[in-house]
Amino acid sequence: MAGVQTAVALREKGCRGPVTLIGAESHPPYDRPPLSKALLLGKADSSAFDIDFGAFSVELRLGLEVTGLRASAREIDTAAGPVPYDVLVVATGAEPIRLPGAEDVPGVHLLRTLDDAERLRPVLARQHEIVVVGAGWIGAEFATAAREAGCAVTVVEAGDRPLAGALPAEVAAPMAGWYAESGAELLTNARVARVEPGAVVLDDGRRLNAGAVVVGIGARPATGWLSGSGIALGPDGSVTADERLRASLPDVYAVGDCASFPSARYGERLLVHHWDNALQGPRTVAAQIVGESEQVYDPVPYFWSEQFGRFVQYAGHTGAREDTAGTLVWRGDPAEAAWSVVWLRDGVLVALLAVGRPRDLAQGRKLIEAGARLDPERAADASVPLRKAVL
Repeated sequence: MAGVQTAVALREKGCRGPVTLIGAESHPPYDRPPLSKALLLGKADSSAFDIDFGAFSVELRLGLEVTGLRASAREIDTAAGPVPYDVLVVATGAEPIRLPGAEDVPGVHLLRTLDDAERLRPVLARQHEIVVVGAGWIGAEFATAAREAGCAVTVVEAGDRPLAGALPAEVAAPMAGWYAESGAELLTNARVARVEPGAVVLDDGRRLNAGAVVVGIGARPATGWLSGSGIALGPDGSVTADERLRASLPDVYAVGDCASFPSARYGERLLVHHWDNALQGPRTVAAQIVGESEQVYDPVPYFWSEQFGRFVQYAGHTGAREDTAGTLVWRGDPAEAAWSVVWLRDGVLVALLAVGRPRDLAQGRKLIEAGARLDPERAADASVPLRKAVL
């Protein structure tokens, strides 16, 4: 998404020089959200972008892995030899974290690429007993699809709740019940000791039958190929871009899952692994390249997830620590089908999670952008539109 949108945005902004898009996968560029939904279930054959790259005069070089960057020569190294550049945009995304000791065990899968989804399709069709490791966003979406396909599903989560690293306990706790409603079993405070052919063994000795194992324990920026290049990387492996998504080397930019950026809105550096970031960031990068240097990148992060019959949306940022996330204000009962929760920091709306309440999300996202202050009592009344709770 980030690479494709950068190429398209360059042409839309009038860039006339040659544009080359290099990708390690042999498939034409494709959208990722359908991988855990329609494509996985065989309800769609393709999620390729509907873009005529020839009409945009964008050269595609597919199935070509980039292995290094030599800034002094203005070249990147590839398996087919060096490729020169005048301007380089790093949009290499993120790579899934693998379960230690399970890499070579038959029947262990990841879900990040089109090839991953195509390997998992027949697994679901055969209705295997499936163990999912990780109750994060991807684990929940895959468990949803597997249950829809009729598979027996057990989800193993090392934390004490789903989404332990993403949401505070009181917000994530109601989501645990969604698993049972769907017929999936959720095991929390459960760590994998080892994976064997046909089984997952937990550290307490429990043995789970597994016709297949799907690992969804997070992702890290795919920046290993930049080692020794001189590009500054953060502790999380991200390219530490500036407020205009410029990397630390001249004429090098970074965008999408592989790049972090400073947010004046939140007063910290953000690494956002979501689709909307890969859609929005390229516009800033293209603007810099064509000389529109006044544009600064400081979006309100946004993402959505479809899981267990619910549409979950999130906008904003609460910080890594629960004690600094702000005051929680509930809108509706989390035991019901539709509810939302907002985070206020010194009265200012900084984030919002909406389950089945798209209007809350749409209004909340605009209010976060505006730095709006809310009346907590009115915000807590689910019958009052959020925009009516502004002070």
